[in-house]
Amino acid sequence: MRKLSFFDTLCKILLVSVNFSLEDWVDNLLSRGRHSFSLNEARSTFSTDSEAALKLKLTRLSKKGKIVSVHQGYYIIITPQYIARGILPVALFVDGLMKFLSRPYYVGLLNAAAFYGAAHQQPQEYFVFTNFPVLRPANKKGIRINYISKKQFNSEHLEQRKTETGFITISNPLLTAVDLVQFEKRIGGLNRAATVLNELAESLKPEQITLSLLKEVSVTAVQRLGFLLEIILKKEISEHLFAMSKQAGLDFFRVPLKLSQSTKGFSADNRWKIIVNTEIEIDE
Repeated sequence: MRKLSFFDTLCKILLVSVNFSLEDWVDNLLSRGRHSFSLNEARSTFSTDSEAALKLKLTRLSKKGKIVSVHQGYYIIITPQYIARGILPVALFVDGLMKFLSRPYYVGLLNAAAFYGAAHQQPQEYFVFTNFPVLRPANKKGIRINYISKKQFNSEHLEQRKTETGFITISNPLLTAVDLVQFEKRIGGLNRAATVLNELAESLKPEQITLSLLKEVSVTAVQRLGFLLEIILKKEISEHLFAMSKQAGLDFFRVPLKLSQSTKGFSADNRWKIIVNTEIEIDE
C-alpha cells in the first residue's frame, strides 16, 4: 500500500478541515501530478464516511467519467484530454498499477515494438508480462489488458521509457523479438510476427544478445526467430544470434516453423533445424 508523504498528510488535513468532497480531493491529486489512488487512501482521507457511503461516492464519480477502477482497490484519474476516450492510455497507468500490485513487469509484444517504431498502429490489446500467480485479463473502456506470466525475467533485458505520468518498463528489442515469435498466436499469427520483426530488426543490436537472455527464453523460440531473421528477412543480426546460441550451449532440435501444422513431407535443411511447414508472407 502506498505510504502517505508529509505533503499528502497535510493535504488530507486541510481538505477534511474545509469539508472538501471526494471530487475535490481527486482534483487536488491531479493538480499535484497524481493520476491514481487506492481505495485505502480514500478510506484514510474520508475516515468519517462509512464504507457504503464512500463506495457510493466512488461510483458516482466513476459515472461522471472522472475516475475508472482498473483493478479492485485501484483507481485512475481521467485527465481532461482523455475524458472523451473515458480512460487513460495503458502506458500512462500500467507502471503505477503494477507497483500497487507489488509485481515486477514489462510491457511486451506489439506494445513494446511500437516504442521502437516497429508497429503500424497501437493495438487496443495490451500485453503485460509479470510473474506468477496468473492475473486475469482486464477489459476497461474498450481496452483489453492481457497478463502473461513468466517464472523469471531479468531487468538487464528491459528498458524504461518516459511517459506523461512517469515511466513505463518495456522489453528491449531482442526480448521483444523472441516474445513475438514465442507468443505469435497472441498477436495474430506468424505472418504478423514476421512483419513486425522486419521493422524491429533495425533496432536489434549484437550487445542485446546476451548469454543470460538466451538461457532464460525458449530455445524453440530462438530457433524460429533465427530462421526468420536469416532466411526470410535476410538480416545480418542472425549471424550473431547463431554464434551466441552456440556459445550459450543451446541444443537445437527439429522444430516446425508453424507449431500447429503438420510436419510430414517438409524439409529442415537449415542450421536452425526448422521444419519449414508454412510460407511466410510479410505485409509491406
